[in-house]
Amino acid sequence: MFFEIKSAGLLGIDGIKITVELDVSNGLPSFSIVGLPDLAIKESKERVRSSLINRGFGFPPKRITVNLSPSNIRKQGTFYDLPIAVGILSYIGVLDQEKTNDYAFLGELSLDGVIKPINGVLPMVLALKEEGITNIIVPKENAQEVAFLEDINVYAPNDIEELLNFINGRIRLEPAKPGQNLQILEEQLDMIDVIGQSIAKKACAIAAAGFHNMLFIGPPGSGKSMLAKRLPSIMPPLDDKESLDVSKIYSVAGLLKNSLIKQRPFSAPHRSASEAALIGGGTIPKPGAVSLAHKGILFLDEMPEFNRKVLEALRQPLEDKEVTISRVHGSMKFPASFLLVGAMNPCPCGYYKSNLKACSCSENQIKQYQSKISGPLLDRIDLFVSVEALKEDELIERRKEISSKELKDMVFRAFEMMEKRFKHSKTKFNSEMTEDEIDKYCTLEEGAKKILKVAISNLNLTGRSYARLLKVSRTIADMNGSEHIRPEHISLSLQFRPNSSGLLLQ
Repeated sequence: MFFEIKSAGLLGIDGIKITVELDVSNGLPSFSIVGLPDLAIKESKERVRSSLINRGFGFPPKRITVNLSPSNIRKQGTFYDLPIAVGILSYIGVLDQEKTNDYAFLGELSLDGVIKPINGVLPMVLALKEEGITNIIVPKENAQEVAFLEDINVYAPNDIEELLNFINGRIRLEPAKPGQNLQILEEQLDMIDVIGQSIAKKACAIAAAGFHNMLFIGPPGSGKSMLAKRLPSIMPPLDDKESLDVSKIYSVAGLLKNSLIKQRPFSAPHRSASEAALIGGGTIPKPGAVSLAHKGILFLDEMPEFNRKVLEALRQPLEDKEVTISRVHGSMKFPASFLLVGAMNPCPCGYYKSNLKACSCSENQIKQYQSKISGPLLDRIDLFVSVEALKEDELIERRKEISSKELKDMVFRAFEMMEKRFKHSKTKFNSEMTEDEIDKYCTLEEGAKKILKVAISNLNLTGRSYARLLKVSRTIADMNGSEHIRPEHISLSLQFRPNSSGLLLQ
């Protein structure tokens, strides 16, 4: 006998409809799964067998073949336990086969028949919805991920018996209803907690407004990490499309618990992170830290301490806003449009040009330490921010000058100007402007042109760094409500460039 059960799978962070085909025939008892399954799927037969036996349904001593169609796509995960069990229950005759055609099934089974949570429910349900499937069975713990979707009914039974009684019409299950709260990734901190550092806070506002990559340079304990962790508190919220894209990534990673994510993510991998952990990878590729930072912040503390190869791998996503991972069975793309924020000491001892104590490093050691971050990667950073250690009177008086609310007002002023400017473009932030858009929107006053001419020769600006300087200046002008880029806007953006000798501190 032949049975078809609707289900879904994952391709990167996108869902795809999968049909679980089950054939039961006479012959020596066997249970095989085909259709390019991974090891977790091959183990499904043991979970399904045990769960059915432990729930008292028994298991047919037949030749059972399961095909996951389309068969040319590699499958992963434990999503298919439930649809396979539904097919076998239909063969046994305890489940009405006609009624199962109205549903799609997603879920892992425990050995005692409880339906357990899985990763990636949101993109899979979105794919099923596009296929016109409106009734979907998911694990109870995953129901809130997709309950907000319109025009579909999401049901979440506890175990096989409850599912069986629901499909056969013996009990009634209400579709899952969305919860009241959106998921908060991390409690937002306030910039008011950072004592002093007014220039660094202004740089944070510029970075947040225009999505400009930034590098903090300063001695230990000067507040670099504090500033970075408070950046999300001054950034504009995610719009509906961005929120859905970020939520899909977190669903695939198993980090989506309640509902859509509206807060911009903050991802801070440890300096010992591998290339796969940062960029994404694995036998079947999964998103890494750069994708978890999509539309948010990727913070690299102690940046020179990261493996050189790992840092160089950032160059592609910084330019392309996505990560491409190739494997034998094909390649996958993960979105990775993030704001890179790095933090580093200026030298091995950490006190080069510090007001705390004298630096014990030679000039050669300083250059060697700073060169751990390659020139091409530095060329992709817009703002180089010197964060000096606090002086005695600042520490004692503990003046808290600028709050996140004040900085957010400046950021939102620029954000509103960018929204109007790029209303009919794919560009959203100034940092994403194309060459044509730079020519169109970065109009310079005469005084600004003169300053730029001097800067190009003195700072040895490349074509890329010159374009980035104009983009930063455009953001500063937006924050001041100016249509044109003035000399003071250029002067401020030049304060955040490294000097001509190649050292990152002036």
